[in-house]
Amino acid sequence: MAAAQGRLSEGAEGMDSTEGNAAHALPLPFRAATDALRGARLRPEIEVEQVRAPKKLAPYAYALEAAVVDDGNDLADGRLVLLHDPSGHDAWQGTFRLVTLVRAELEPEMAADPLLPEVCWSWLTGALQARGLSYGEPSGTVTRAGSHFFGGLAERAPASQIEIRASWTPREGMGGVPDTASHLIAWCDLLCQIAGLPPTSTPDASVVSLPQRRGPQAP
Repeated sequence: MAAAQGRLSEGAEGMDSTEGNAAHALPLPFRAATDALRGARLRPEIEVEQVRAPKKLAPYAYALEAAVVDDGNDLADGRLVLLHDPSGHDAWQGTFRLVTLVRAELEPEMAADPLLPEVCWSWLTGALQARGLSYGEPSGTVTRAGSHFFGGLAERAPASQIEIRASWTPREGMGGVPDTASHLIAWCDLLCQIAGLPPTSTPDASVVSLPQRRGPQAP
């Protein structure tokens, strides 16, 4: 496994959430939380890079994008954003918030399963619980979409995609800092599960992944 920090794209490392803020001017809890994200050790199938974070969601933010890559194919991808408001936020019930988008292509038989949205949501909560993480105020949506192609694209087979948008409040530990590294690892567990990869540890009989897809993911 490689550290997330070692997978950052060239020039991205050191880019803070608020332009014009020097790293030493950032709140200590936020600095500790982002340092932990950069030091997290992830599965080799996960490719991660830091990207520009949104500016309007919180005073401080840090964003990562990740893809599950197997045999040169992108099987799933997503974005994880860490938000921090030192004054706290009523809706968050804390000073930190994690916001995510995860998406993957679906096999036709999986796309037709009426229980798929509920199952995908349970994968998110299950990934956090499996890592023993404490969190609160979860919310989100699971969207299933289908595409049919016509005209010059008529030869392409119909495609389906699942998309999870979610946010939750990681419980803060010593110094008011949540265990962001473990939350990132749990999020990567979700990415791998939705990509159809087997778990790295002994699988639980109740955990089912999507069938692994081999074709490249549509943009």
